Amino acid sequence: MKRERPVIAIDGPVGAGKSTIARELAREFGFVYLNTGAMYRAVGIAARRAGLKPEEAANDDRLKELLARVRIEFNGERITLDGTDISDQVSAPEVSDLASKFSALRIVRERMRELQRAAGEKGGVVMEGRDIGTVIFPDAEIKFFLEADVEVRAERRFKELSAKGDSITHEEVLRQLIERDRRDRARELAPLKRADDAIVIDSTKLTIAQVVAVMKKHIEQRINSGKALKRA
Repeated sequence: MKRERPVIAIDGPVGAGKSTIARELAREFGFVYLNTGAMYRAVGIAARRAGLKPEEAANDDRLKELLARVRIEFNGERITLDGTDISDQVSAPEVSDLASKFSALRIVRERMRELQRAAGEKGGVVMEGRDIGTVIFPDAEIKFFLEADVEVRAERRFKELSAKGDSITHEEVLRQLIERDRRDRARELAPLKRADDAIVIDSTKLTIAQVVAVMKKHIEQRINSGKALKRA
């Protein structure tokens, strides 16, 4: 094993509960939590501010320049873009949709891959996204694929957005999730898919606490067996 402490990779579709669960696991094991989806959303926000559109940006030198200088940093559960806290913006539906479109661009994925690998190369991280176990860290010591029925994911997402004051309807959330799933799975570059050696967990009928307990059990077994070594 290359790392003294493991990389824990959690992949799956939007709304499956990856972010909340990854945060809980990171706290439990004293690891760093890295939300790669938030990184793509930050890029989407930066590109929008620069007046870039995803359908036109692939061959735009401004996007290359933006990616070279953009600063995305995590402070606990907060995320900053070029020094400005954008934590309250990254979960907006339009930002999520924008991130999905920009993430399909090779230049964006290559830059994010560099940043994500650099952040996790020493281990001791819980990293969640769409392609962590397949592209970013195919050698991750522990991989999970978290899934749930799309109707259940839409209901969770609707409640989350409603609690933040968004006026979006349940039908709109469901439509967006179905389209997002289609786009993420169908894209040519780093599509959403399960790694062959990932542990699959269906959270449709499970609470967050139950999923965390199941994952914790798998992680403890790997640590105790010596296949993945130290906690923090």
